Amino acid sequence: MKKEVSNLLVTKNIALNHDNFLIELKADSPVEQILPGQFVNVKVEKSPNTFLRRPFSVHDTYPVTNSLSILVKAIGDGTKALSAIKEGQYLDVVFPLGNGFKMPSKGETVLLIGGGVGIAPMMHLARISKEIGADVHILLGARTLNDHILIEEFKRYGKVHLTTDDGSLGKKGFVTDHPVMDGEIRFSRYQCCGPDPMMQAVARKAKQNETECEVSLENMMACGFGVCLCCVTKTHEGNKCVCTEGPVFNINDLEWQI
Repeated sequence: MKKEVSNLLVTKNIALNHDNFLIELKADSPVEQILPGQFVNVKVEKSPNTFLRRPFSVHDTYPVTNSLSILVKAIGDGTKALSAIKEGQYLDVVFPLGNGFKMPSKGETVLLIGGGVGIAPMMHLARISKEIGADVHILLGARTLNDHILIEEFKRYGKVHLTTDDGSLGKKGFVTDHPVMDGEIRFSRYQCCGPDPMMQAVARKAKQNETECEVSLENMMACGFGVCLCCVTKTHEGNKCVCTEGPVFNINDLEWQI
C-alpha cells in the first residue's frame, strides 16, 4: 500500500481505563491493505512541547467503515494531547509505515505476546491470523489487574493467557513466567511487542524452546522514512532503521545479548 499523508477523521475516542485510549480514524485508502505490525506517524497539535510526530502501531482495521484504530497511553505531553481529541476532529497522519509480522499458514499454532502498551499491534495480528485459520494463543502481561485492557476483545480471536507483576490477575510474574511458555505447547513462532527487557526475555525463551521469534521494536521514530536516523538498531547486517526495515525483526537478525 502506498504511503500517504492524510487528515483522518476521528470517529471514536474511547477511554479504556485511567490512561489508555482507543482512537478510531476514518481513512481514504483501503485499510485492508495495511499489514499487522505496520504503524502510523501522527502529528500532535495543541502540544507546544511536542515537535516530532509520534509513532503508533495500527491496533486494528475495520474494512466495513474503512477505518483504523490506534492505542494511545497518556503518559507525556504529546500523548495526553492526543488522548483529549474529540470525535469530529482530524489527525494529520502518515501511513502505513514499516514492515509487518510474518503471517501464519492455516493450522499453524502461534503465540502472540504483548506487554503493557505493546499489546497495540496484537489485536490486528490476532484477528488476521484467526481469519487465515491459525490456532492463536495470546499472552498479555501488565503490572496489575487495572492495567489490563481489551481482554474480552482478544478472546474473540484466540485463547488468552494473562500475567500481572503483582498476581492480581492471571499468573504472577512476567510473561516469561507463564506456563504456556514452558514448551508444553509446540508453537511455530512467538510474535512479540513490548518493553525491550520483556522482548529480550521472550527471545531467550524462544532460543531455549527452539521456536522462531519475531519482535516489534519500539524505538523513537520521528520521520518514518529513514531520514532522521533516530531509530537505528544494530543487526548482523549492520545498522538498520527500525521505521523502514522494521519495526518487526526476526530475533536472529538482531545483535541482542540474549
